[in-house]
Amino acid sequence: MAAEQVRQDLVANNLANASTPGYKADRARQRDFSEVLLASRAGGGTVGLVGNGPAVLASVTDLTPAAPHDTGQPLDLAIQGEGFFAVRTANGVRYTRNGEFGKSPDGLLVDAAGDRVLGQDGGPVRVAADGTVADSAVGVFAVRDATKEGANHFTGVATGRGAGTVRTGALEASGADPVRTMVEMMASTRAYESGQRVIQTIDDTLGKAAGQVGSLGA
Repeated sequence: MAAEQVRQDLVANNLANASTPGYKADRARQRDFSEVLLASRAGGGTVGLVGNGPAVLASVTDLTPAAPHDTGQPLDLAIQGEGFFAVRTANGVRYTRNGEFGKSPDGLLVDAAGDRVLGQDGGPVRVAADGTVADSAVGVFAVRDATKEGANHFTGVATGRGAGTVRTGALEASGADPVRTMVEMMASTRAYESGQRVIQTIDDTLGKAAGQVGSLGA
C-alpha cells in the first residue's frame, strides 16, 4: 500500500501535466523485498517463505521526445530530436523542453516565468522587430545526468550542442498520455484496495481467533 501511494502521487502529477508542453512523465520503478525462509523454533523444520511485498526502488523520468504540434505562434518553439532549451533562472541555468516562450519588455526571448532563454553561446536571445526569432539563435543543449526539478525544469551538465533541431511555431506535446495515465491510476487504485482488503481479512481473522479461543475451553 505504501508503494502504491508513491506510485499514485507520480501518476496524479503526470495526469495534471497531460497538456503541459514538453512535460516528461515520471514512472515508479518497483521491486520486491527479498523473501525470508522461516523455520520452526521447536523442531527446526522448514515452515516456508515470507516476504514484505513490493517497494518503490526509484522514480524515473521518461525523456523520450514527444511529437510536436503546430500552434502558429512565432515564439512557440519545439525541439525535434534530443536536446534541451536553456533558461537562466534565479537559481542558475536550468534546462527544459517546454518552448512556450514570449517577449520581454526589453525585447528578449523569455519563458512563462520571465526567465531569459539562452543561445548556444550562453547569451540571451533577442526577438526581431517582426516578433520572430531565428531557429539558429536559440540554443539546443545536450545535457548529461538530466534530473527533473519541479514540473518542467531539469538540472544537469551541458555537454555541447544537442542533436535536435528547433521548429518554429510549434510546441512539443506532453509526454504524459492521458489515456495511459488514467489506466495506470485505475490499476494502482485497485492494487491499493486489494492491500486494504488483505489487511481487513487478517484483522477479521485475528478478531475471531481472539474471541473464540476462550469459548473453546468452556
